[in-house]
Amino acid sequence: MPYVDLPGMRLWFEDSGGNHIPAIFLHAASGTFESWVHQLPTFTQAGFRCITYDRRGWGRSQPLETGDQPGRGSLDLHGLVDYLALDSFHLVATAAGGIVALDYALTFQDRVRALVVANSIGGIQEPEYLEVQHRLRPFQIQDLPIELREVGPSYRGTNPEGTQRWVEIERSSRQGDTHGPAQLLHNPMTYARLGTMCVPTLIISGGADLLSPPALMRMMASHISGHQWASIPEAGHAAFWEDPDTWNRLALDFLADK
Repeated sequence: MPYVDLPGMRLWFEDSGGNHIPAIFLHAASGTFESWVHQLPTFTQAGFRCITYDRRGWGRSQPLETGDQPGRGSLDLHGLVDYLALDSFHLVATAAGGIVALDYALTFQDRVRALVVANSIGGIQEPEYLEVQHRLRPFQIQDLPIELREVGPSYRGTNPEGTQRWVEIERSSRQGDTHGPAQLLHNPMTYARLGTMCVPTLIISGGADLLSPPALMRMMASHISGHQWASIPEAGHAAFWEDPDTWNRLALDFLADK
């Protein structure tokens, strides 16, 4: 089985293999490696070596009795990268996975060829940013069923089968009804730290995203020099799932020359 032993965990991953440029996918808090089913065939056909994994506390990855818990997501990723002997690669991430990807790209800038971050608040701890975030994400939103919070209304209304599959993956992501304690960042995420980003970065927002509204993501993106911005108008927090054709085209066009 495709596991790698890391400090405090056995990490489940899948790797399409080959000598192509690697692209590592980081799932949301509502997903697992299975969430990328609409991306992997397209990215593989485009010539990428695709690597997915279940982050610590999610899906098939297994905690161990030894090692620090809950650890750091960026260091878990780095352990996988070292195990696979990857010199450089792309990171493709959504939502909470985007927080890990940003932290990794800022910590190990020489390893990341390019970064795609979609529908993510980035883990930023600036008081101004948090104030706006709290206004845009009042507690009433958190009380909604997860599919109403994360899947846009257009998709829910027109694709009930796809919505049900998204819910099934979300349910399977939990280990004993929980994902465990939140992992720490390698360093606090600040505007100043984002300003040191030298990795080519694409930010994708969803026009109907309740959890990472475009206005909030623009605040984050404005501190990443030279970033590219894209938006999918009717998509919610799960834009990669709701409109994969548009999402994949945006990501692949950006990665094509990198």
